[in-house]
Amino acid sequence: MTNKNALQPNNEPEKHPFIEFEGVTKVYGQGQGAMEALRGIDLRISKGEFVAIMGPSGSGKSTCMNILGCLDTPTSGTYRFRNVDVGRLTRNQRALLRRHYQGFVFQGYNLLNRTSALENVELPLIYRGTSGRERRDRALHALETVGLKGWETHTPGELSGGQQQRVAIARAIVTGPAILLADEPTGNLDTARSVEIMELLTSLNSDQGITIIMITHEPDMAAYARRIVHFRDGLVASDEPASP
Repeated sequence: MTNKNALQPNNEPEKHPFIEFEGVTKVYGQGQGAMEALRGIDLRISKGEFVAIMGPSGSGKSTCMNILGCLDTPTSGTYRFRNVDVGRLTRNQRALLRRHYQGFVFQGYNLLNRTSALENVELPLIYRGTSGRERRDRALHALETVGLKGWETHTPGELSGGQQQRVAIARAIVTGPAILLADEPTGNLDTARSVEIMELLTSLNSDQGITIIMITHEPDMAAYARRIVHFRDGLVASDEPASP
């Protein structure tokens, strides 16, 4: 596998879970110092879902997110993405999966401070080798999608926290990802700005069909998801639809 086509599913995608963990474990360290972050996770997520993952510190939710984002690999068990066994991919192939199928949003925005909003959003397209004209057009469209038309030339220091997170979301969706992984996306925002970001994520999920998996400590933010998975001690403690 050396290109995006090599990451296509082995069978028709609708016949299989979009994302599947089967008996996934993750152990850090060895011997008496070994720490079991995940202790045998079974999890299925369908295309187009909006799933919130909650749990106390040390529950395994961040480890789960890192494996989903191909930033880490299971110690045992199987992670399938569109029926492709991700554990059998090489490091370069996992990088291709991230580049072509996944977008990431973080609590700390992770924007380049001296770079305009437009240039921040263009960055993933540079890594993909997209031409300059197409990069600009797609970045402008992504910024308009998140409500930042007219703010293209502003640097992060000239934007509010909510606007910075909108730039980060625009950067995450500019490649047209199938899945958006959001790690505490409202953690640095006040209530009003948090609601704005959650409404934006809800819109991306419902209008564009992007599958969203979000880690959050905040029950009122998790309520925007359609499904809430609670982790505890490296296991799935509960998996239920969000309250209407």
